[in-house]
Amino acid sequence: MTLQDYTIRRLGPGDVDPFRQMLTCFAIGFEDEANYVTNPPSDAYIADRLADGGFIPLVAEERGEVIGALCAYVMQKFEQERAEIYVYDLAVLPDHQRKGVATGLFTALKPISREAGAWVIYVQTDHDSEPAIALYTGLGTREDVLHFDIPVE
Repeated sequence: MTLQDYTIRRLGPGDVDPFRQMLTCFAIGFEDEANYVTNPPSDAYIADRLADGGFIPLVAEERGEVIGALCAYVMQKFEQERAEIYVYDLAVLPDHQRKGVATGLFTALKPISREAGAWVIYVQTDHDSEPAIALYTGLGTREDVLHFDIPVE
């Protein structure tokens, strides 16, 4: 899919370098180097993720460089024979924001979601993230819910 000067595609086997660029994009977008680039995964781990059909890494590239990325997961449901797509991370580099890149990533995610048997794509954001709230409001229906992190220790 091409959007203006950007190409949007799903990463696949062999895309280790674009995967690492995606991590850098998230580190910049979320101002969170500790989680995205300080302790990077091995090439073997990345290859395993890229081979996992339930993991959907999409990148927006300009001249071979990642300028935006979206990572989502296919969640197979138990109550009906269907799936949901959960968007875990979405970031666009500052110089490329407000140019349709994030919307383009969601547009590219829709046919992948239908092919996975999903009936809905969902995403969450922080209450104070006005640009994200505006984007998601334009794409779908808002639900106010609470999110809890429960330690596994």
